[in-house]
Amino acid sequence: MRAVAAIDLGASSGRVVRGLAGDGVRIEEVHRFPNGPVHHGDRLRWDVPGLYREVLTGLKLAGEIESIGIDSWAVDYGLLDARGRLLDNPVHYRDSRTDGITPPDGLYEVNGLQFQPFNTMFQLMAEPLLPQASQLLLIPDLLSYWLTGERGAEYTNATTTGLIDVRTGRWSPELTRDLPTNLLPDLRHPGDPAGTYNGVPVIAVGSHDTASAVVAVPAENDRFAYISCGTWSLVGVELETPVLTPESQAANFTNEGGVDGTIRYLRNVMGLWLLQECLRCWDTGLGPLLNEAGHATGSVFDPNDPVFLPPGDMPARIQQQCGKGLTPPEIVRSILDSLAVAHRDAVADAQRLSGKEVEVVHIVGGGSHNELLCQLTADACGLPVVAGPAEATALGNVLVQARAVGAVHGTLADLRALVRKSQPLRRYLPR
Repeated sequence: MRAVAAIDLGASSGRVVRGLAGDGVRIEEVHRFPNGPVHHGDRLRWDVPGLYREVLTGLKLAGEIESIGIDSWAVDYGLLDARGRLLDNPVHYRDSRTDGITPPDGLYEVNGLQFQPFNTMFQLMAEPLLPQASQLLLIPDLLSYWLTGERGAEYTNATTTGLIDVRTGRWSPELTRDLPTNLLPDLRHPGDPAGTYNGVPVIAVGSHDTASAVVAVPAENDRFAYISCGTWSLVGVELETPVLTPESQAANFTNEGGVDGTIRYLRNVMGLWLLQECLRCWDTGLGPLLNEAGHATGSVFDPNDPVFLPPGDMPARIQQQCGKGLTPPEIVRSILDSLAVAHRDAVADAQRLSGKEVEVVHIVGGGSHNELLCQLTADACGLPVVAGPAEATALGNVLVQARAVGAVHGTLADLRALVRKSQPLRRYLPR
């Protein structure tokens, strides 16, 4: 077993893990730290310099390692000036500056992305610092630059910007023609070298956290759907080529780049953000509420309604959408029932639009610990659900690094076999 360090940054927390890979794969968290939006003036931002300081602390605690890889959420970026300095802290994707933006005609046929007003290309339309910028780096690439002094744009995350031609896998001349020259750095792919930090190689991984999570889906064959379930639920299938039909666009499906040239064909569902915000408002833990929710009756609402995107009083918004007063357990049950229905619809649409048959649904990420959500999803989909690993993103990050340094070998199927062999999984049958 050989050791690597995975830096895994989520919307509410970040961590550095020490990963061991060889005849199996496992991870040990060595440093965890909070993350979240900060208000600066009239904007919602990320404290990226603060995250970088925590990353350095974690790397000190990781011990002897053979490589480093970084993944994070997508779409957000930092702008550098001509001397390579950050112009300002990156704006948070939940900021309101892109409210009211609409996509231009013909966009889907080029980038294949579902419309999300916070995608990078729309953020750039509302970016006052763009004229001062020399280069744009997405969050993992920015941290990698600070570690190594080398710049690049990792492909899986770059595909979420809306500026990649999904048919060629390159920056689109059509979509980038109005941007400053050289704003977008050269692309690199998972497994490529990205410089060194204190003599340790930094390896490009699937730096969009969902791309890393899908690597660690413990599927036995290709007839699976996945739900990477955390703050967001990313629900879809793995394809070889994008689906760019008008029907796919109308269903709001996205074609994002995956590891080894795959396409992550998926729909974003608002996810456990709804539950996280409720718990924050109630200032309580989930355990007792979840037990009561198992016996409660909920109401189904659309979790993707834009009203739920910003932080704030989530229980009040949910009750308003449901049109009645609800107790906290009933709100929790309503959230989980609504997510299960949204999962079902996305899995059904992914099959219909792509022509890919699904025999099992894999739930990975933190949501795989939520037994009620997993069972409700199996019931709604009418398919078996395999839950786990909860640490899919970090495991996928570790596996891509381990393959790059020669600790493991083979295809995605081989990497997934290592996950099945070494990680606990739980199976839920539809009732």
